[in-house]
Amino acid sequence: MTQLIEETFWQAVLDRDPSFNGKIFYGVHSTKIYCRPPCPSRRPNRNQVSFYRSPQAAEADNFRPCKRCHPQTVIAPNPTKDNVIATCRYIEDQSEHIPTLAELSDRVEMSPSYLQRLFKQMIGVTPLEYATAHRIKHLKQHLHQGEAVTYALYEVGYGSSSRLYETSSENFGMTPASYKQHGKGEEIRYAIVNSPLNFLMIVATDRGLCSVQLGDSLAELEDQLRTEFRHASIRETDDLQNWMQAIVNYLSGNLPLPDLPCDVRATAFQIQVWEALKKIPIGTTVHYSDVACTIGQPTSVRAVARACATNPIALLVPCHRVTPKSGGLGGYRWGVSRKQALLDLEKRAIKLAAENKAIIS
Repeated sequence: MTQLIEETFWQAVLDRDPSFNGKIFYGVHSTKIYCRPPCPSRRPNRNQVSFYRSPQAAEADNFRPCKRCHPQTVIAPNPTKDNVIATCRYIEDQSEHIPTLAELSDRVEMSPSYLQRLFKQMIGVTPLEYATAHRIKHLKQHLHQGEAVTYALYEVGYGSSSRLYETSSENFGMTPASYKQHGKGEEIRYAIVNSPLNFLMIVATDRGLCSVQLGDSLAELEDQLRTEFRHASIRETDDLQNWMQAIVNYLSGNLPLPDLPCDVRATAFQIQVWEALKKIPIGTTVHYSDVACTIGQPTSVRAVARACATNPIALLVPCHRVTPKSGGLGGYRWGVSRKQALLDLEKRAIKLAAENKAIIS
């Protein structure tokens, strides 16, 4: 195999790319085991890997089949899963319009209601929500490249500015023009207090909390805020006292964290991951791979980890409850020591609640 082809195969292994399933296999010399590219096992070092076109070729080189991905077993095609994936690819390819449900169902020869239900079950959002999020993602890319809003919205398929602004609040957290100009014309309020985990900053628009950050100093958090929204009207306020007190009470171990209103910008995938994180019971942890399976995308472990790392609202989206399968705490945007402190806090809260319940009963 040429070096270019092998590098393509290696990237497929790193990405756990399911499209290479059954087409290539990789053997790890240090273990003498061969796997499929989507195998959930820990990625080997590149210099330990050889590629094969068939299980027979790998076994002829004295490699044993992996007991996790069973590469020697022929995987039967899954037409329903393939149809949903094909629907996603078709939606992504449509730059001129958002396909109707009827159009999508005709392409994969499914009834509209069945496709809608299957798509929501596997992807976590409806085809329309997926298409809208994909279009907004591309619009944001155009805006951050400095393009005019009018030009950008037509580039990504909006027929008029009114169609864009109808959904701007939901998808941007502010108008597209304000987003392009780092919050220009937007009023941002914030408050900072010293909490059990050092400084805590909450930031809000009129629609809800758009950022919850933890830091080592007041100056660090304020600099971060003014960089993110450098053209917005930013002011410190006491209006957020109730929300702030609710979070501080939680960090003090006194009360559970209430469901506070949020106003964040996110892709459909990020929202899907964050909603799954909110369902993790307090005091427990899951692995990134568990979250990937929960949202119906078991090969998207790395993407799940990125969604956790880009979570802008600490605590409200509990990404601290996710750890790597390989062991340890893994990373945390606000520091691993804070992650450990949060997990310890929640375990104590669960224990205390159980003790109080026993006393009452």
